[in-house]
Parts: sequence; C-alpha cells; structure tokens
Amino acid sequence: MNDFVQRLPFAQTRIDRDDLGRESAGDLLENPATRILLQREDTALVAPRGAGLALDLRVNENLPRVSDPIYLGKLMAERENPGGRIDPAGTPIVAVAVDEFEASELEPAADRWPRLNERGLEFDVTDASLFVEAIGIRNFHRSHQHSPLTGERLTLEHGGWVSRPEQGGQPIFPRVDPAIIIGVVDQHDRILLGANVNWQPRRYSTFAGFVEPGESFEQAATREVFEEAGARIVNHRYLGSQPWPFPASVMVGFLGELAPDQDPETVKPDNNEIVEVRWFTRAEVKAHIDLLPPKLSISRAIIEEWYGGPLDEQ
Repeated sequence: MNDFVQRLPFAQTRIDRDDLGRESAGDLLENPATRILLQREDTALVAPRGAGLALDLRVNENLPRVSDPIYLGKLMAERENPGGRIDPAGTPIVAVAVDEFEASELEPAADRWPRLNERGLEFDVTDASLFVEAIGIRNFHRSHQHSPLTGERLTLEHGGWVSRPEQGGQPIFPRVDPAIIIGVVDQHDRILLGANVNWQPRRYSTFAGFVEPGESFEQAATREVFEEAGARIVNHRYLGSQPWPFPASVMVGFLGELAPDQDPETVKPDNNEIVEVRWFTRAEVKAHIDLLPPKLSISRAIIEEWYGGPLDEQ
C-alpha cells in the first residue's frame, strides 16, 4: 500500500468480506458469536472509546425484529468494543437496519447515532471500514428495491450481496459510481482549485466528476477539468482511490499538469458548477487552510500530496 493511500481514512480495511461465507449468512443471527452493527438511515450506533468513537456492536439479544440483514464479513484482528468486551479475529459482523422508533428505544441520545461524513476521522481503521461498507451496501439497496428489467420487488440473497426478483430471474449485484478527482499543477508549480456554486461560505477544492460510459479515468479527468475550468491537462499521475458512499461513489485520485502551451491565466470557471478558479502557491494554501476540503476527503490528500506533507489546522 502506497503512502498516499495510507493517508485516506476510508481506503484501508481490517475486514475479511468472506464471500464464501455469504451463502450461509442467514444462520449468523442465531450464532451467539455474531456482532450486530445497527444502522438508522445513514447513521450507525456508536459510543466513545478512548479519545475517539467506536461502533457499538451488539449481540443479538433484545433487538428489534430483523429484516434484510447484511453480512459484512469477519474481523481480521481482535477488536475491543466500547465497554471492554473483546471480540476475537474471525468474529462475524452483520448490519441490521432499524427505524426511528426502534433506534430511540435502543439509544435515545442523538450523538450516539452520527453520520460517517461528519465524524469519520474519530474511528479506527476497523470501524471506519465497517461503517463505510455498511452505508455503501445499504444505500444501494435503498435505491434498488425493484428490478430495472421487470419492475418486480427485489429480495436479498447471498448475505445481502445479491438481489433477485421475488418470482426469480436475473441476479442484480451492488454497483458503485466511479468518479475522478484531480489536482492540476501549472508550470510555476501552483495548484488550481475551484469554488463550487453551492458552497457557502466559499471554499476551494480540486476538480471532480463522474466517469461517463465509454470513458477511461484519464479521459474523464481531462474532460471534467476542461468543462469546469477551461484547463487542458497532460501527464495524469494516478495516486489512489477511496470509497465515498455519499451515496454511492468511489473516488479515483490523480495529479495532472496544465498543458505547457496553455497560459495559466486563461483558465476560467464555467459559472455553472464552478464560480471561481484560482491558482494557489504553497504559501497561499498554508495561509488559507480553513478554505480547503476536510481531512476526510481524498481532495485534501491530493492537495497535501502536491504540498509535500500534511496541512495541519492552525
């Protein structure tokens, strides 16, 4: 694993997804060793652990009626749950969705049900990867409740990783939407950042967009930067990727160079998605950390890759 990927909070895992075990995952709720990750919409039940947060994984006792459990896999290393319970390597983890009433009965405190994109840096690798996986697969099922071919309602199989029409038919597998994200550097070693029309107060980030059918990642990066900033890109350098289940993406990160025959001052925003583009020196980036993307994002890691190291908050 390269150094860039190690700086991405959602790009690492200590979970064995255990594809072979998915066939018999229906029996896991009867297994006393199974631990339950409780989900309420796009939140999960957590508790303080040390200076951070941890998923509050429960045993399957006194829990609400369970429907459509999803088998997330097995722990690859020993894990301590809030409260001190130790779960050994190999412990199976199942995600279970609860509604608002059931969630409030289990734990009424709102801060025990955080969103991952708000508190993600407070989890360790194991819990962050479980949270990411649970949100990603649950979001897919929420938006794919009926067959796109027949309109029939779908049922879950294979531990929640295959959907099939109730009357049988072609299986449907979970998918993600690949998106590129790229930092652009000019001949003076400045980085180009843009401000999205929806960001209030204004902040600046690298350029991103979904990959269209028939495109490579590099082609998508070239197109997006030209569309949003009028910049022509050469020498794409792949850095790494990270899942971004908000709601269903994987972000593929690059650094690229402005074409040597393009004047940096000719870049301009499209005034549709991007309202301002600006070249930043390292000193300017350091002076305006408050205007940058959060540490949770791959965009921040791309900027720090160009900068040459972490940009700590003042």
